[in-house]
Amino acid sequence: MNKKSILYILLDLVFLAVFNTVFFVVGGTEHPASVWISYGFIHFSYLMILATPFLIRKSSSAAVFGFSLYSISAVYFFIEFLVGLVFIFVGSDSYKASLVVQVIIAGIYAVLLISNLIANEHTADSIERHEDEVAYIKDAASRIKLLMGKASDKKANKEIEKAYDLLHSSPSRSVATVKMIEEEIKNKVTELEDAVAANETAAIITIAGEIVAKTEERNRKLKMAN
Repeated sequence: MNKKSILYILLDLVFLAVFNTVFFVVGGTEHPASVWISYGFIHFSYLMILATPFLIRKSSSAAVFGFSLYSISAVYFFIEFLVGLVFIFVGSDSYKASLVVQVIIAGIYAVLLISNLIANEHTADSIERHEDEVAYIKDAASRIKLLMGKASDKKANKEIEKAYDLLHSSPSRSVATVKMIEEEIKNKVTELEDAVAANETAAIITIAGEIVAKTEERNRKLKMAN
């Protein structure tokens, strides 16, 4: 554990140390059930703030997801802290009001938190899918771009350039019906790399043409899927 982690842990413990010191020094240890219930819920709400980072889905939008979850947990802690203090100061012998009110608040918090977690999961899946789709186009196009001008034949270079232009301008989104075509295009790009490395003009022209044809087929199917 590094120094930074230790400092963060110490920072997290400040509230617990201050609250518990004031609670026991000022109020002692003899309290009715309503007070202990409030004491427990206040600690629970604070611990949920500390647990929030572990609930955030790791993705390129983690900061956005984290902000929404932190906001919900922070608002819950603030409300619970105020409500809990009221019940602690009142110190009612009946625990029912304290328990019912704070369970309701915790329930509302749980619904909001879980709803946001579900929404974040859907959003994260969509973002990852989009990133994968963009990566496919970028990877295939960039690999062909590296081959441009490397063939000894002018026509072969022109065919490579044509394949690159089409792939580079193709839609980044994808659907299930074109996945097989995309895999075939990837394989053809590998074949094109091998053909360029071997300086096989006829193979370069043929393979580049096949990449163009399959890319056009992919794009047509994407339009039909709209």
